[in-house]
Amino acid sequence: MRLNTNQKIMAAAFVALVIMLVELIGIPGFELTRAQEITAAILIIAAVLWISEWVPLFVVSFLILALEIVWLLPSLKSLELATSNTIFYSAFFSDIILLFLGGFVLSSLMQKYGLDLKFAQAILKRTGGHANLTLLGIILACAFLSMWISNTATTAMMLTIVFPLIKRIPSEHPFRIALVLSIPFACNIGGIGTPIGTPPNAIALSYLAQLDISLSFAQWMMLTMPFLVFFLVFLWQLLARLYPAKGLVLSIESRHEDEFSVKHGAALAVFVVTALGWFFGKQLGLSTGTVALFPVVVCFWFGLLDTADFRKLPWDILYIISGGLALGIALKSSGLDSVIVSSLPSEPVTIMLVGVLLAAVMSTVMSNTATAGLVIPLVMSLDISTGLIVALVVSLAMTCSMAMALPVTTPPNAIAFSSQAVRGKDMMLAGGIMTVVGVAAVILFGRPYWVALIGA
Repeated sequence: MRLNTNQKIMAAAFVALVIMLVELIGIPGFELTRAQEITAAILIIAAVLWISEWVPLFVVSFLILALEIVWLLPSLKSLELATSNTIFYSAFFSDIILLFLGGFVLSSLMQKYGLDLKFAQAILKRTGGHANLTLLGIILACAFLSMWISNTATTAMMLTIVFPLIKRIPSEHPFRIALVLSIPFACNIGGIGTPIGTPPNAIALSYLAQLDISLSFAQWMMLTMPFLVFFLVFLWQLLARLYPAKGLVLSIESRHEDEFSVKHGAALAVFVVTALGWFFGKQLGLSTGTVALFPVVVCFWFGLLDTADFRKLPWDILYIISGGLALGIALKSSGLDSVIVSSLPSEPVTIMLVGVLLAAVMSTVMSNTATAGLVIPLVMSLDISTGLIVALVVSLAMTCSMAMALPVTTPPNAIAFSSQAVRGKDMMLAGGIMTVVGVAAVILFGRPYWVALIGA
């Protein structure tokens, strides 16, 4: 507790010091306007607090909003760059935030009625006792569920399902490690498949929307699905070779399943209708955020979920995303984004290489949401074609999800490591290889595929 208190005091002192220095001497060595100096200070404060995690990440988002309104806005008004604080408030209830809220409600719905559990058990039953097929079944189940619900919740659930299976394997057998690592890694990968799969996707879509580049649910899946399939197959083969089954035959316990009631059917119907709405909403003139209101209204109106379920939604994640969006608005409003971009290399290939490597390193040691919020805004002011800007932004979002080398890199990794069924060096070996392969795939194949799909 003392350490946490000291960290909070240190964080407060750091924020006060940065504000004082900018007020007294500005940022020497750079020709910045007053508004740009303040924006740079807010960016530095957010980056340090996000990386250090001295305070909860969602608190940093509220600090960003407070500093923008109290400190930055007067400077923007004096330069006639902004007229009211609504430009910053809008980040906290945008179309992207609604999209994620709908995703969280679907996640809660699937977990409450056991639809996620039924799906996972069905996959495992179909693999029989074949070790490598069971490994593939677990990977596919984790990835599919993580496309729609929290990868953290999926990891916890799948570990619970698979652990009785793992306990039947001798402790010295290497395949135990393969089964345990497959769960968090597949959950990390699955998140890249849909706009609601992981927060970096939402951040990427929101920044593209600011440039009037609107990607539908189906378009996002077209951009990411080939990579997702490749990563899952590679993960399967990597784990099967690093930790071979050696003729192991697995036995799967049958579990009691609750009766499929009317409410179960209604929950499944809400999921299907919402998914179809996300796929075809653009043709109907409905944004993804508007479609996301359907499960929110229907689930709580008809009692599929109650007030207690509403309170349990991961509101902190929504506010973490909002803080990143608000920071991007400050960068754009003050013109600091253009200043930063002007210092970057002008060649798109070089920018992608530098950006992807930076995102991979940062996401390994800090929140992928925070990384996306810091890195993606840096490329948004580039004067390049629509296809190239989409390629850059999607590559950064995808890289943030592919970093998985350490137990602290992602919540799924931390959950798997806390089970004490794997060692840190095992996670670093397999996760490090996945990170390198992910970065290489994005750099080598991402740009030509995405530009061809979107158009130059």
